[in-house]
Amino acid sequence: MHKHMFVNLPIRDMKKSQAFFRSVGYEFNPQFTNDQGACLVAGENLFVMLLVTNFFKTFTGKPVADAHTSTEVLVALSCDSRAHVDELVARARAAGGAVPRSPQDLGFMYSHGFEDLDGHVWELVYMEPGAVPPQA
Repeated sequence: MHKHMFVNLPIRDMKKSQAFFRSVGYEFNPQFTNDQGACLVAGENLFVMLLVTNFFKTFTGKPVADAHTSTEVLVALSCDSRAHVDELVARARAAGGAVPRSPQDLGFMYSHGFEDLDGHVWELVYMEPGAVPPQA
């Protein structure tokens, strides 16, 4: 079906956002990064375009939600282990992100998350191989 995924998020401050996500451990593709937008590489063929709010507005006729006061999307990413989930959340907290919830442990799935500097929610999930409940 699809070969790539691009999630677009409005941000207030390009330099602070890039510094935050670099502190968490992400890199940016310089080919698609400038002062209006930055291409965060979340994984193979997984990208998050951080777009300065005024530039973001050029792609929609709707009002842009303030992620500090409302939630339109939860960005969910898989991780390689529970430790990887916890490490990314700790890095985000240390870089100034918020951690509004406790980790969720369902046995077969472990998740935790953070809010970035603009209030966007990032959910990090580890699925235990072989522990997924069978379909009914």
